[in-house]
Amino acid sequence: MLGRAASGVPLLARAVGVVATADRRGLVVCAALQVVGALSGLAVVLASKEALEAVLSERSAGDAALVLPLLLLAAATTLAGSVGVVQAQQQRLLAERTSQHVWGRLLRAAAGVDLITYESPAFLRRLDRVRGSAVGRPLTVVTSLLGLAGSGIGIVAMSAALVLIQPLLVPLLLLAGLPAVLVSRRASRAEFAFAAAATPVNQHRGYLKLLLSHRFSAAELRAFDVAPALLARHDADDAAYLQHLRGHVRRRTRYAMVTVVASGVALAGALLAIVALVRADSITVPDAGAAAIAARLLSGQLSTAFRTLGSMGESAPFLRDLERFHADHPVRDRTGEAHELQTALVVEGVSFTYPGAQRPALDDVTVRIPRGGVVALVGENGSGKTTLSKVVSGLYAPSGGNVWWDGDALHRQDLRASTTVLFQDFLRYQMSVADNVVVSETSNAADAQAVERVLQRVGLSEAVAGLPRGIETFLGLELEDGADLSGGQWQRVALARALHRDAPLVVLDEPSSALDPRAEHELFTDVRTVLDGRSALIVSHRYSSVRLADYIYVMDGGRVVEEGTHDQLVEQGGRYAELYQMQAESYLT
Repeated sequence: MLGRAASGVPLLARAVGVVATADRRGLVVCAALQVVGALSGLAVVLASKEALEAVLSERSAGDAALVLPLLLLAAATTLAGSVGVVQAQQQRLLAERTSQHVWGRLLRAAAGVDLITYESPAFLRRLDRVRGSAVGRPLTVVTSLLGLAGSGIGIVAMSAALVLIQPLLVPLLLLAGLPAVLVSRRASRAEFAFAAAATPVNQHRGYLKLLLSHRFSAAELRAFDVAPALLARHDADDAAYLQHLRGHVRRRTRYAMVTVVASGVALAGALLAIVALVRADSITVPDAGAAAIAARLLSGQLSTAFRTLGSMGESAPFLRDLERFHADHPVRDRTGEAHELQTALVVEGVSFTYPGAQRPALDDVTVRIPRGGVVALVGENGSGKTTLSKVVSGLYAPSGGNVWWDGDALHRQDLRASTTVLFQDFLRYQMSVADNVVVSETSNAADAQAVERVLQRVGLSEAVAGLPRGIETFLGLELEDGADLSGGQWQRVALARALHRDAPLVVLDEPSSALDPRAEHELFTDVRTVLDGRSALIVSHRYSSVRLADYIYVMDGGRVVEEGTHDQLVEQGGRYAELYQMQAESYLT
């Protein structure tokens, strides 16, 4: 037990360091209030003894000398109560500062995790467990340490008072802590095990809550009348969690009751001993009164101390979990450096396999994107187009092969900094129009004229001009009053965001999926003006638009099966020609 306690000391010290980093002054203030609060209890005991002696003394009965001890007792009681009030408010401030610090560090660490890691279920479960159960533990530990320090001072003070009155009362009360020490470690293991086991069902419940209560899913839920079925699933998850929680609560209640009963038995024994000592004329009535108050306060301090030790033991596994997360995923402060594209980006013999997959998503793929050129990727769903676009943009590290930028292998962060991306599942930021655009390039100050120019290039300037506050109009209806856009207009905003970033290579994954045929035709007819001379990799299912690209790669099963210009591929009569003809016929029939 001592070895395990010693091993936990560095962990506790690091928790104190986290809180001190978040709010050093607040930590000092709370520590000082703990000391004052502990000593105020001793002042109450001493003032009570003086007041009882004054009341029972025949000399001072009816005398003004009785007033001072009673005033001292009132002052000591007021001090003890007021310290608790001030301390609660100061700890509230400390809690907020610490929460901001811990959450900030966690969010920065999560933001630096590679995309392929972030997409794995194991990482998401771990992240959910850490943010749900561990982020508040540093403050819990420090609050417990402060409480333990205050309780320690109170225990020493009350024990000293009882030693002066009757030393035999002290060991009787101290024995009450033995059961608490024995069960605290078992309780901490049970709490961590419960949190780990409950994480999957909590993730599922959280997702169902999101579906049932947010605007993005409202239309489809009502169109299919699927809400009752989802509510039934949510109720089933609630029932499963509640059943698990009931068992855990029963275990924790048993552990807590052992401590409470032991404390109550010890206090009762101490009070009965005081009564026996008074009857045997071993102590005076004032001493007995003071001893009773001291015994009650000492019992409370001991209960607090043992409860605090239990809380610290309970927090230790969560702190280790949080520390392991940060050790595995440190905050990455390095930002990539953008490079100009002088000749070409070449994907050479690249392979990529998703974790746990049996077959590669990319298999020996070679693609060349020349400076200023527009290259298209086509193929059926699952052919590897989007995966390749993520390799090109530096979001995925290839399992094999290389990505050459003007003949050099750039660091993936530099590759990301040199590339701008529009994905099919783009984000609709609940921000102003301007913020939706400039979020892609936050290193430079926002420029309203630059925003207006890029909106003009993507054909959205007239629609934005018609909004209540132009580019400063808030988009979205969930966070505050604002305006909403059509699906096609949102896609143009996302395209403007991608083009606003000053990067020489543009990766566009289905950039016209939400556009009507006329808007799509206008976009691709004028695509080089929209790109403003930059290189582009365009992923699309629409062959009527792809035909305008300089060069086309056809993918199937993670491999490039054909390549060439539109005319060359049609003339070959292969897969591209077949798919192109199928789309053309669908428009004619």
